[in-house]
Amino acid sequence: MEELTSTVSDPDWDYLASLQPSLAANRLDVTAFRQALSEGDAKLQQRFLDEEPVERLVRDRARLVDTLLRSAWHMHVGEHEREIALIAVGGYGRGELNLCSDIDILILLPKSETASWQSHLEKFLTFMWDIGLEVGHSVRTIDDCQRESAADVSVATTLIESRLLVGPETLFEAMRRALAPERVWPTKDFFEAKVAEQTARHRRYHDTAYNLEPNVKSSPGGLRDIQTIGWVAKRHFGAESLDELVDYGFLTKSELRKLKTAQAYLWKIRFALHVLTKRREDRLLFYHQIKLAKMFGYEDATYTLAVEQFMQRYYRTAMDVSLLNEMLLQLFREAILFDSASEPIPVNPRFQIRNDYLEITNDEVFDRYPSALLEIFVVLQQHPEIRGVRASTIRQLTRHLWLIDEEFRQHPRNHRLFFEILSAPVGVTHELRRMNLYGVLGRYIPAFGRIVGRMQYDLFHAYTVDAHTLFVVSNLRRLAMPKYDDELPELSRIMQSLPKPELAYLAALFHDIAKGRGGDHSELGSVDAEAFCLEQGLSRYDARLVAWLVRSHLVLSMTAQKKDISDPKVIHEFATFVGDQIHLDYLYVLTVADVRGTNPKLWNNWKASLFAEFYERTKQALRRGLENP
Repeated sequence: MEELTSTVSDPDWDYLASLQPSLAANRLDVTAFRQALSEGDAKLQQRFLDEEPVERLVRDRARLVDTLLRSAWHMHVGEHEREIALIAVGGYGRGELNLCSDIDILILLPKSETASWQSHLEKFLTFMWDIGLEVGHSVRTIDDCQRESAADVSVATTLIESRLLVGPETLFEAMRRALAPERVWPTKDFFEAKVAEQTARHRRYHDTAYNLEPNVKSSPGGLRDIQTIGWVAKRHFGAESLDELVDYGFLTKSELRKLKTAQAYLWKIRFALHVLTKRREDRLLFYHQIKLAKMFGYEDATYTLAVEQFMQRYYRTAMDVSLLNEMLLQLFREAILFDSASEPIPVNPRFQIRNDYLEITNDEVFDRYPSALLEIFVVLQQHPEIRGVRASTIRQLTRHLWLIDEEFRQHPRNHRLFFEILSAPVGVTHELRRMNLYGVLGRYIPAFGRIVGRMQYDLFHAYTVDAHTLFVVSNLRRLAMPKYDDELPELSRIMQSLPKPELAYLAALFHDIAKGRGGDHSELGSVDAEAFCLEQGLSRYDARLVAWLVRSHLVLSMTAQKKDISDPKVIHEFATFVGDQIHLDYLYVLTVADVRGTNPKLWNNWKASLFAEFYERTKQALRRGLENP
């Protein structure tokens, strides 16, 4: 299935028109075929550098391979063409190939006995390798396809995306009938298997699209998330392109445009990676990012490097894909698994639950009650049994983000709702992440909106600034919840004894919020933090405590690691700096949460022991009194 087929066909590529006669004139000439492939790839690479739309390039690469495979098939298996089918499957079956993408084919046999054509097939496959095409192949009968598809949804998915290259169409259609939903993988089972597969894949990437060296194909928000939508659409609706989902009412035209734009940008990055590395490479490693930023025309600015600008565009694209993926899979779940006529369960005048998903009671809710843009996350925290937000409500919410303006941010009701989210017994991190994905968090805290997708180009941070920030909040939340006491018992005890843990969460939200502005991000962030806290109605003491934590969030770590903590003078200076036990406790838990959220590899037993010893020595100094060093 071609994910986002354009309604306008691509113009013919002149090179292909001249290629077939040339190959026919050089039958079985390995050099001629190898040269044809090399020249074709070189032309595609030049077209890419000339900034031709990447959508054409991935389709023309598939057409180039089509031409080579068909020509070689005619030469080696020609006498059996009416019996055996050569079929493109997987991404190649969709008609999408990057320069170094996998080329997967199925050789479909009418029966299991292969003796009469086995030698021909072996020569064909050997020829493919000789000319430089690394073809992944399987040789199966229809019964084989049905049996192996039933046993493995990945095989079924690959074969669903099939395209006949050469051979009897009747055999090909018989295979498709054998793999229909009524024979193997009914739509409901297929949907649940693909969602489980996506969940497992996301978990391998720590459930975040914002790893600093993401995989453009497999990371959350990558190409695979778009393909998952396409697979389900094809299986359930028989849709040959996602354009058809507009007709079904699952996508709006603007959402389809956003999905096309995202896919094209991800394709462009992947194509560039293949041009750069000359191999199948889907990881955006640091040393690739710098070269790609230059290739894409980015330049260093006053406070942001070219590579940071390039990667911020990538991360925001991944966020768009993640949101559309969530919406569409939720709509598919409803269409495939649930009774659309089920009665809603009222929550309050603004919200109700339908099929375990939260929705607004009518399309005018956000217009009439703008505060519902925050209240929705409170309701989700209060009802942990809810599986998510209905796609129609997500769509309405994103359309009404403009309502979160300065007047909205100054309204006391919205202040109460925001602190209700921060103070909830469960779901704090989960809903902050959802707020970020839906665009609400960056609208309510504009400075946070500016760090969404901002990378930190150093050897320490493993995530973007916004993802790291929410990991820090998550680490604090784990310390605050008794069920995780066994992980870091003493830190959990300290966190759970804090008079207002939400102040620690606020400090976490603001501790890196000024990254990328130039100057000292701790100082600049502390100004933002204090202003925000005062606007939200916090006491001056609490606002100053949060601001101090933001300004000082690196001090404990740097002092412990760079100075001699056995020196009483060092301890006395630090104790004087923190001033009292409350400030020390808040700073200690924030520091540990920050280090653990920077990079999973940075936290170790040595660092834990060092920080704990420094904390205890400072605590003793405070008990003795600062006048008694």
